[in-house]
Amino acid sequence: MREPVNDVSQTTPPPPQALLERLKDYGQEDAFALWDELSSDERQLLVKDIESLDLSRIDRIIRCSLRSHGLPTAAIEPVPESSVSSVEQRSLEDRERWWKMGLKAIHDGKLGVLLLSGGQGTRLGSSDPKGCFNIGLPSGKSLFQLQAERILCVQKLAAQSTNDGSTAPPQIHWYIMTSPFTDEATRRFFESHKYFGLEADQVTFFQQGTIPCVSGDGRYIMESPYRVAKAPDGNGGVYSALKSSSLLEDMATRGIKYVDCYGVDNALVRVADPTFLGYFIDKGVASAAKVVRKAYPQEKVGVFVRRGKGGPLTVVEYSEMDPSLTSAINQQTGRLRFCWSNVCLHMFTLDFLNQVANGLEKDSIYHLAEKKIPSIHGQTVGLKLEQFIFDAFPYAPSTALYEVLREEEFAPVKNANGSNFDTPDSARLLVLRLHTRWVVAAGGFLTHSVPLYATGVEVSPLCSYAGENLEAICRGRTFHAPCEITF
Repeated sequence: MREPVNDVSQTTPPPPQALLERLKDYGQEDAFALWDELSSDERQLLVKDIESLDLSRIDRIIRCSLRSHGLPTAAIEPVPESSVSSVEQRSLEDRERWWKMGLKAIHDGKLGVLLLSGGQGTRLGSSDPKGCFNIGLPSGKSLFQLQAERILCVQKLAAQSTNDGSTAPPQIHWYIMTSPFTDEATRRFFESHKYFGLEADQVTFFQQGTIPCVSGDGRYIMESPYRVAKAPDGNGGVYSALKSSSLLEDMATRGIKYVDCYGVDNALVRVADPTFLGYFIDKGVASAAKVVRKAYPQEKVGVFVRRGKGGPLTVVEYSEMDPSLTSAINQQTGRLRFCWSNVCLHMFTLDFLNQVANGLEKDSIYHLAEKKIPSIHGQTVGLKLEQFIFDAFPYAPSTALYEVLREEEFAPVKNANGSNFDTPDSARLLVLRLHTRWVVAAGGFLTHSVPLYATGVEVSPLCSYAGENLEAICRGRTFHAPCEITF
């Protein structure tokens, strides 16, 4: 009897015909190019991976994004002065009025908080979610804990601001966007720390999406013979993620009308800021953003601009700005013409978030970033497709900007210690210096064994949100820096 011939072409079943035909419809049949070389288990993994993709949506995104790339855009103009509330313009009466308006809205349950927390601390030398990072404050608190305690403080302030006799403080619901890389670790971190004093049911986690990485002509890059290379869809993926997770409906059900949105890597972020919320409500706009003045012309930050004459406000990244515009001076004020830096501190109405989620999905235009992508051919130069949180602003019928001082509200944590800027050490010092000013203003004194510029005190967010209510704790007392001031 003849030995059977091990003919691979006879023994390997073909790819599922319907799935192959769908891939051909979108020019992506090469995803099955190595089918005959795969084991049975690997073929199942490949089929499952392809079936998990919304092929028609991804095709629309790839086509629209490639087609729009490089098209001319309307010229940019500086943001009109009337659209900005600058620090120097603001009166004490305005700030107090906005503070009370904001606390009233919070007390009435109208504010939700949205945290963008999909990134890992890779540049910080950690594989943990960024929010888990301890920047070295005397308390040892993580970014997540600092933000949670600020929410607790605002809840308490909102409860105290009314005279209706209610005892339970209002709950601010916290929506936290993770990514496939940070979701499980983020949930575990919150659970192990008992949600930092918040109620477990006032925190909702949800994941941003991923999208295939593609070649210059729009074909999927294969990470392995049985897996398409994918990357997170950018922090602007929050809009489609809120919609697909039915969380916009969840917000409406809870009575939320306004959403405070921010990035996790800011150690000084004023989460659920009552003053900013009151300003937002008072202006009656669909969207608003806190901004800081550019420190110098070449600072690598995106800036707010007006796109076209009378057009909407939007953000232009520093890499996309013409150098002559970057350093252009307003002859009347002596300041940079394009000076309002985007620091990812935004406020939206819930109605506007619904509009943005639908508009971005309909237009399907993503930013293209050329990157080295791990693939079956080694490191391959390809394209990652991303949306950014500021992609919402061109859809807004009205946007207001609210200037804040960077030394009070912007301490980014992006690079490892030893880098030139935005490190845990620089963020820690910004926190300590601000809190030291609060303590001195409240009548406290400091002693220190190292120069004061290199140290300071930390005020627990449970004691004070923005420097208020510290006299009873600090007046006449001496604190030795560095230390944490608690009740």
